[in-house]
Amino acid sequence: MEANRTERLRERLQAELNPSVLDITDDSHLHAGHAGAASGGSHYSVKIVSEKFQGLTLVMRHRLVYDAVHEMINKAEIHALAITALAPSESP
Repeated sequence: MEANRTERLRERLQAELNPSVLDITDDSHLHAGHAGAASGGSHYSVKIVSEKFQGLTLVMRHRLVYDAVHEMINKAEIHALAITALAPSESP
């Protein structure tokens, strides 16, 4: 189930943000026993590099990411999402 969830997360971020870099890490194993981890596969870290972030504040970038995955959050498929959102000019 976690692989399917991770793939859905990847597909949504790809479709909405067209990133040049998209790294997704499932951190759920770090939260075993946590109430939000009861369904498994719900804690993620993402690194996204996208032209769409150019000129945007950190908060605006995060809003774009959350807008892309809001349905997954509303269905409790994602409990926690750590975001690193960069424009291409900021990426090493």
